[in-house]
Amino acid sequence: MRSLRQPGPPHPNRIDCFRGEAVTLHFNLEPGLTLNEAITGPLLKAGFQSATVTLKDADLNPFRYVMPGPADDESHVAYFTAPLAPEGTTRIEQANATFGWADGKPFIHCHAVWIEPDGRRRGGHILPKDAVLGSRAEATAWGFHTIRIEATPDPETNFTLFQPSGTSTGQAIVARIKPNEDALTALETIARTHGVRNAEVRGSLGSLIGARFNHGSGVDDHATEVLVRQGHIRDGIAALDMLVVDMKGEVHEGWLRKGENPVLITFDIVLEPV
Repeated sequence: MRSLRQPGPPHPNRIDCFRGEAVTLHFNLEPGLTLNEAITGPLLKAGFQSATVTLKDADLNPFRYVMPGPADDESHVAYFTAPLAPEGTTRIEQANATFGWADGKPFIHCHAVWIEPDGRRRGGHILPKDAVLGSRAEATAWGFHTIRIEATPDPETNFTLFQPSGTSTGQAIVARIKPNEDALTALETIARTHGVRNAEVRGSLGSLIGARFNHGSGVDDHATEVLVRQGHIRDGIAALDMLVVDMKGEVHEGWLRKGENPVLITFDIVLEPV
């Protein structure tokens, strides 16, 4: 399996897991607000300390984003491109976001696939304070009152990353998978450790070292941004249908092949037993 040497020492705990009760919230994203404001406002009113969010068919103008890119030096294994800002309205096909806190303020980490004004389908990492809703859209969140996600420095990757903390009781699971761990194997480990045989993956996003799909194709770029289209655990076996964005912003999709999709920087996963 592919792997990359991170700039810092590997943390001995490769998966962080916390359990809590997931509260499902359907809400509107109001026009004129930044994507960060539109998502975090209703979640704060609901009293959530963290959440995973998914949304579709949203219009954004202005819209700014970055794509995965090579690192400038040895301080990171990968980085981002310069920000891009297509003129006109960009239509979100699907976006997944992790809601947490940065410098004590509500913030989202958001990956998405969209259609740009020229009709091109692309994807990447949305800059949520620089993207504004052009019309009302709908979103769904699975939120937690007893699990908090906070942006903290991560010595292993040398990035500031969302890190969960909180309770160990409840039905749902909030997890962070760390670099060089296979996504599907880690998901099955999470389920087995917590006695979960069947579950749905809610929202969820991260980055992979390239990608390999069950249908035989793959992505060779060492840096990708990814979001879950659908995922589940069935009788302890994990499956993830992913949207994968390469270093050119091009979108690839399919069910991941087990044992061949290591995490690049981080992977935020929410599991809800069924």
